[in-house]
Amino acid sequence: MTAEEKDLLKERIIAVLGSIYDPEIPVDIYKLGLIYDIDIDDEANVRILMTVTAPNCPVADQLPTFVKEKVGSMMGVRKCKVELTFEPAWNPSMMSEEARAELGFDDGFGLGDLMY
Repeated sequence: MTAEEKDLLKERIIAVLGSIYDPEIPVDIYKLGLIYDIDIDDEANVRILMTVTAPNCPVADQLPTFVKEKVGSMMGVRKCKVELTFEPAWNPSMMSEEARAELGFDDGFGLGDLMY
């Protein structure tokens, strides 16, 4: 798999991740900053390093499984492995600007005020 093919596949993976939502927050997991790394090897095996918003998150075991199923079923992906980590711990500053705006962080009040 060439570097260009890996880049194209990564873009497609990001698009799929953009269709997966944390059920408690109306923003997709990619914009939320829950995806720390996407690694694709030369054989099209994908490794995703991700987190959840909190260790006691009700979907902490379900969300990585769902990511594995969605990405693993993509054309061009040989296998998908998803690793869950809490280092570094997720915080609202990891969200994209778009997610911050969607959740009201631009108006001085947002999810962070509710979490801490």
